[in-house]
Amino acid sequence: MELTYLRTFREVAKWGSYTRAAEVLGYAQSSITTQIQKLEESYGAVLVERFGRSMKLTLAGEALLQYANDIYRLHEESKEVVSRQSRGILSIGTIETLAAFFLPPHLQTYRQHFPDINVMIQPGNEPFIIEAVKEGALDVGIILDPPFADPELHCSILREEELVIIASPAHKFAGTKEVLIEDLEKESLILTEEGCTYRAMLLRTLKSKHIHYSLSYEFGNLEAIKQCVMYGLGIALLPRIVVAEDIEKGRVVAVPLVHPDFKFYTQIIYSKKKWQSKAFHGFLEVLGASNYQNE
Repeated sequence: MELTYLRTFREVAKWGSYTRAAEVLGYAQSSITTQIQKLEESYGAVLVERFGRSMKLTLAGEALLQYANDIYRLHEESKEVVSRQSRGILSIGTIETLAAFFLPPHLQTYRQHFPDINVMIQPGNEPFIIEAVKEGALDVGIILDPPFADPELHCSILREEELVIIASPAHKFAGTKEVLIEDLEKESLILTEEGCTYRAMLLRTLKSKHIHYSLSYEFGNLEAIKQCVMYGLGIALLPRIVVAEDIEKGRVVAVPLVHPDFKFYTQIIYSKKKWQSKAFHGFLEVLGASNYQNE
């Protein structure tokens, strides 16, 4: 059986579309159809079936996908061992906060040591990132969470991230040294989008303490949140690294939120099955991922 067919099968499974798989692989759609048919003939089972406009894997297809992922992983390992070169793609899943305010200097250092590695950043929320790392769709994930553990993953804490309440300089919190969860009573909140871990922690804590608040705005964009805070439209909970420059220039004030549950850490996760190439291990070293592991 040709590795090409398995590659095509993985792309169809990923995109749920023969057309999209053809675009990604640079094939005619008829070629995709033919390769999947030959794969099904080889296994004697239907692997893909149509539901509406998308293609879905059958139970047989789901079973084959696990093997296809392992075969491709081993194939990539063998190529690097044989060639002894550090080339290819390093795929990283992370949230907007860390992509914008944590990763860039580390990526600069990594590029100096591994100029031939193409780094692909995939944005997403923590549940998406964790699942994608488990499935092998991403090489590593960098998340912002309380200490995380999973039996399938290596989990390393990189550093603690301070969470702060940000407000306009005219807000009553300006000049205070700390904010307690009770101080948020009747405040207007500007929140990040659903799937954000510190948003979920904030709402869960407010609910448990029976604290009333107004939900003014929700954004998936950090800059939009900061701008609304600057205009006095509400307050927001964000990591300090996001607003460091705004604090320095006096555009917002930032006050630590004091609560025992609000301990969040930047962490790197990767599969325990992941083969650590020279380039992959180099990325871990750049981030200092060997300092602490919670397995």
